[in-house]
Amino acid sequence: MKRRDRTYGALAEINVTNLVDVVLVLLIIFMISAPLLQSGIEVNLPKTRAAALDEEAEGVVVTIDDKGGIYINDVWSRLNNFKKDLDLELKKIGVKSVYLRADSSVQYGIVVDVVSAIKDMGVEDLGLVTERLEIKERPHP
Repeated sequence: MKRRDRTYGALAEINVTNLVDVVLVLLIIFMISAPLLQSGIEVNLPKTRAAALDEEAEGVVVTIDDKGGIYINDVWSRLNNFKKDLDLELKKIGVKSVYLRADSSVQYGIVVDVVSAIKDMGVEDLGLVTERLEIKERPHP
């Protein structure tokens, strides 16, 4: 038997249609899911003239919604389990800063209970998150 040597030529065409289809599908999926990842607990923050919080500040965010629900980094928690849940989150992140976001319609007693629980845990760095109050200047007559 005689052995034939095969010679392979270069493939001149590359079909990228399937690759483009997959990339476009992934692009659409990411465009739809990206806004969902940015969502958090909706609260109507009180408005003040105080300076805005540094966007790059690290810490645990505690949120109280308009119904009095308490969330630690967007995870719901009961007030009687709050200290344990917050302690776990502080240890997981490795910081001792807490930022409190409370809806402006929440009863004052709920906010005081949460602040008291945070202070009882020994957290010294507690920030209250608000929205900046826009002041419109009146034109001089």
